[in-house]
Amino acid sequence: SPPVNFLQELPSYRSVARRRTTILPRDKQSGTLLKPADSYGSHLEGGITKNLSSQSIRKYALNISEKRRLRDIQETQMKYLSEWDQWKQYSSKSWKRFLEKAREMTTHLELWRQDIRSIEGKFGTGIQSYFSFLRFLVLLNLVIFLIIFMLVLLPILLTKYKITNSTFVLIPFKDMDIQCTIYPISSSGLIYFYSYIIDLLSGTGFLEETSLFYGHYTIHGIKFQNFTYDLPLAYLISTIAYLALSLLWIVKRSVEGFKINLIRSEEHFQSYCNKIFAGWDFCITNRSMADLKHSSLRYELRADLEEERIRQKIAERTSEETIRIYSLRLFLNCIVLAVLAACFYAIYIATIFSQEHMKKEIDKMVFGENLLILYLPSIVITLANFITPIIFAKIIHYEDYSPGFEIRLTILRCVFMRLATICVLVFTLGSKITSCDNDTLCELCGYNQKLYPCWETQVGQEMYKLMIFDFIMILAVTIFVDFPRKLLVTHCSSWKLIQCWGQQEFAIPDNVLGIVYGQTICWIGAFFSPLLPAIATLKFIIIFYVKELSLLYTCRPSPRQFRASNSNFFFLLVLLIGLCLAIIPLTISMSRIPSSKACGPFTSFNTTWDVVPRTVSTFPSSLQSLVHGITSEAFAVPFFMIICLVMFYFIALAGAHKRVVVQLREQLSLESRDKRYLIQKLTEAQKDVRSH
Repeated sequence: SPPVNFLQELPSYRSVARRRTTILPRDKQSGTLLKPADSYGSHLEGGITKNLSSQSIRKYALNISEKRRLRDIQETQMKYLSEWDQWKQYSSKSWKRFLEKAREMTTHLELWRQDIRSIEGKFGTGIQSYFSFLRFLVLLNLVIFLIIFMLVLLPILLTKYKITNSTFVLIPFKDMDIQCTIYPISSSGLIYFYSYIIDLLSGTGFLEETSLFYGHYTIHGIKFQNFTYDLPLAYLISTIAYLALSLLWIVKRSVEGFKINLIRSEEHFQSYCNKIFAGWDFCITNRSMADLKHSSLRYELRADLEEERIRQKIAERTSEETIRIYSLRLFLNCIVLAVLAACFYAIYIATIFSQEHMKKEIDKMVFGENLLILYLPSIVITLANFITPIIFAKIIHYEDYSPGFEIRLTILRCVFMRLATICVLVFTLGSKITSCDNDTLCELCGYNQKLYPCWETQVGQEMYKLMIFDFIMILAVTIFVDFPRKLLVTHCSSWKLIQCWGQQEFAIPDNVLGIVYGQTICWIGAFFSPLLPAIATLKFIIIFYVKELSLLYTCRPSPRQFRASNSNFFFLLVLLIGLCLAIIPLTISMSRIPSSKACGPFTSFNTTWDVVPRTVSTFPSSLQSLVHGITSEAFAVPFFMIICLVMFYFIALAGAHKRVVVQLREQLSLESRDKRYLIQKLTEAQKDVRSH
């Protein structure tokens, strides 16, 4: 047949011919996706040659001969440019090479680079993503500490040790009631030997008067030679700065994982093909980890087949079965809510009991009793975080979900449980701080001054205790549970009980929830305890080495492995939820609860946020009008409408990109059909030649 008629027999050409009857003339540009190879190649080459001056040839997916030909074209084009244009291109190339070399050098300076690469090579990218996430939290807390140190601690240290010619500006107490400014100092005298241990673990005693807590910063400002440093404003700005930095940093990192997840939202057939042909992790070099990866792929295929079976089962359900399963799910979710409510109530009761009895003198109770009273809320929260995942894992089996959805729903419930317990503790403390019970002193000061003369410091002490207790529990579980369990499994493997118990699994979601829990405590407590990010940094550094040793010597990887892209996005999404939950109590405490009148930089303000209107009132009148206009409803409503329009635009753009992706997938499918058709024709032609 003639060449033209032969090309018209291709499946791709027939598909385009069928579509031409329905596609409008204005949509002809979409047909360029299915043009013949030669015209498409010429179009691509024309686009490349136009962009040779602005982009490197290395970025294009071409073979070596094509890249050499394009490089010759690029050198030919350079001859016809002016000296100024040639200098600009040479300088841009030199700058790009410098940036590439700088990036290569910075990779060698990465924290724990060799350790993480070794973990990746032995255990795959899923577990490696957990340790990379832990490294990210170390860097995040280090940056948060540097922000607080530069804005709050450094000016105080420079003045305190006479490094600069500056003096403290003390807070005037003349406009306040003298009873609200009383801050009783812990009694001095005979001190028991264990009191320093209690102080170190609870943040009381000698630690309460250090720069670790909010009450130490009872300074109105620092007067330098040419200006006065406003410490209350700097304290508030440091809090807003570290919250905003955390939000932007997390969103920036999570967008990359979201793009990968969006691209991988494929059909089920493509999911099977990707697991079979492209599911292997080539970073694995260990034999046992290779066997584990084999079992993981088998598990994923079984899970996919199980999900397909459940989808088919859902499609075949009768109305009576649908009503029965939804009624069962409703009943089980009521049980889940009851469990959560019981845990929250237990935390509330433990916090109330601890706050009412922690004011006793140390000599009236023994060492263990005092420590138990101080750590009672932390103990109840830890027990709730340990028991509820076991209950949720048992309940989820009766709800008849697919295996993938079971894992996601269980993790979501555990995330809510872990992070909500912190909020319950903070709101319980807030209710105790603001409850007056017809106390005239409390109504005069605006808060319960009798029990909480410096309530910010005491909230900081609770966050400090949560941080320390969480760290102690991680170390204790690793040393006194995982290590002996490994010894028993290794040397007593013949016992049936030990065989049933087995070796501890290194479960990635549980470990991630643990460090996100600690990071949420740090975000909430950094306002009340400015040095808490430094403690969190040291804590996460030690946890990195503890978890690495635990992975290498005491634990075995979980058979349910995570891909690195899915893991990173999941970790950052959970961390973003923790940040949002941390912002809520901080916002309420800074804007609603009256600040302490006996300690802290905000004693001359009703609330912490009142420093902002005071600062705005010192601006020139024109700038004040601009600020008031930006914060008014007349600006907020149009701004909200513009934001909605921009959001709708990006939604429409995402829909257009999704349609292009669908077209590209169809093109790939048509190309494979064309190849099969051409191979079939070639085989028939060879048979005809042999027959003749």
